[in-house]
Amino acid sequence: MSPAEAGETHAIHCRLDELLAARGMTLTELSERVGVSLVNLSVLKNDRARAIRFSTLTAICRALDCEVGELLVIGGTARA
Repeated sequence: MSPAEAGETHAIHCRLDELLAARGMTLTELSERVGVSLVNLSVLKNDRARAIRFSTLTAICRALDCEVGELLVIGGTARA
């Protein structure tokens, strides 16, 4: 069985809400800064994304001044 088969859940959690709040930025503002639609960012924010391009990940991390590991974590909490 392939790890990416349909119906399989994953343990990756996107901390976009927390990072936006910490920076006083809205999802709309992030969308404008990175050139990604509000709908696609919402899918990512709500842990419904099945994939993300490295270029999108790079743009989000640059706009939020964060590392990938701050944005995407295993489980529901960040590791210290």
